[in-house]
Amino acid sequence: MATDLRLREELPQITDQLLETYTECSRLNHLAHEPLPSREGVAEIIADLFEVLYPGYGRRQNLHLGNVGYYIGSLIDALHDKLTVQIARALRHELCEESPHVDCEQMAQPKAIELLRRLPAIRKVLEQDVEAAYRGDPAARSYHEIIFCYPGLEAITVYRIAHELHQLGVPFIPRMMTEWAHSRTGIDIHPGARIGPAFFIDHGTGVVIGETTEIGRNVKLYQGVTLGALSFTKGEDGSLVRGSYKRHPTLCDDVIVYANATILGGQTVIGARSIIGSNVWLTESVPPDTTVVLEKPKLRLRGSRADPEAWNYII
Repeated sequence: MATDLRLREELPQITDQLLETYTECSRLNHLAHEPLPSREGVAEIIADLFEVLYPGYGRRQNLHLGNVGYYIGSLIDALHDKLTVQIARALRHELCEESPHVDCEQMAQPKAIELLRRLPAIRKVLEQDVEAAYRGDPAARSYHEIIFCYPGLEAITVYRIAHELHQLGVPFIPRMMTEWAHSRTGIDIHPGARIGPAFFIDHGTGVVIGETTEIGRNVKLYQGVTLGALSFTKGEDGSLVRGSYKRHPTLCDDVIVYANATILGGQTVIGARSIIGSNVWLTESVPPDTTVVLEKPKLRLRGSRADPEAWNYII
């Protein structure tokens, strides 16, 4: 490797300049504190949970009823330890200034155990999600294909795990999980959203589901759908009011929302069995059994090369 020693002489100065910013830009530092949850550790937990929720589809093949109990038992035992460590780190960061002497491991272990207790119920909901994907997509050849290949199911699975941790009051880790899924799938689901069973996201890229969204049973979304906030409440000083007040819409049972539709507002309710067409921008409620579509646009087609100035119109 060619090295110019004169250029290397600048490195101590660069280091000193960076160190100065550690005081000036202190919000970007996490120094002299207990460690935060590990991104790699959380990703490992997700991988282990996928093994538990979908045995035989991941790292370990050739599983059967004779040996799956031993394998899952070893994973659950390891997950207990991994979850306790990462949840304790998250809690310690939240409590380190207010209650520095709290035993965060003792607080974390019951939350880890409770998540593990909820895994059977999560599996039962995921089975309905897989069934909804199979019913809703004529391109799906099998349940195996959906579990192996569909990014929507991956994002929904991570959301259902993260939502339980969010309900248990675990900081950081639920968002870390859903952002991990977001980076892999392009689907952004806040762990605070409430989503019923038999939920299907087709294609998925660009879907955004906000924190206070409520979604009923058997709802189907296509790519690019946004379920967002219409506006944000501000305090007297002009800063945003934070918290889980209702900012995002409600979709009742059996709703279908087609590609690139945007539905905004905490008071916006899409009634049961309604259909929202592609590219619709909606900020008001829709009664049940309603179809909302844009008026058909006018298309303009250029004529032949012999007469490039000629245009034909179709409606």
